[in-house]
Amino acid sequence: MSRRATYGLGVRAEQIAERFPVVTSDSGALDAVRLMAERRLPGLVVTDQSGQPLTILRSWQVVGLLVPAYVQDDPSLAGVLSEPTADRVAEKLGGKTVGQVLPKSLPHMPTVNADDTILEVAAVMAREHSPLVAVMSDKQLIGVIAASRLVEAALMGR
Repeated sequence: MSRRATYGLGVRAEQIAERFPVVTSDSGALDAVRLMAERRLPGLVVTDQSGQPLTILRSWQVVGLLVPAYVQDDPSLAGVLSEPTADRVAEKLGGKTVGQVLPKSLPHMPTVNADDTILEVAAVMAREHSPLVAVMSDKQLIGVIAASRLVEAALMGR
């Protein structure tokens, strides 16, 4: 049985990969977060200087920067604080690089091969709990697949 018949749609990762903004660990953190917010992205791929994917800066990590650690520890305090959110973000991110705001233990950047099927891509996303995967061909980043794009491609086959 061919791989195409096994996975049904025969759609490959390279066919649904999209151009996606990426940042380096040396990029400005505030600019990266603005990019994420303006485009409503679930995260950003962080690359090294040669363009190789290193990790993913997930939107929920950025949301965590909005909330002081003591409020994360005791969410009931959130209702009594009147701290302006925009000021808090600018204060925490101003003058810092993406690398400086990433967690100490970098989350794995899920990657798939350009010829992987959408089922293989979905398996990687599910295993890694990631809203994004980097699509690679010959050790080059050719695009990114967001979970919403993957679901769209899967539904179009029905």
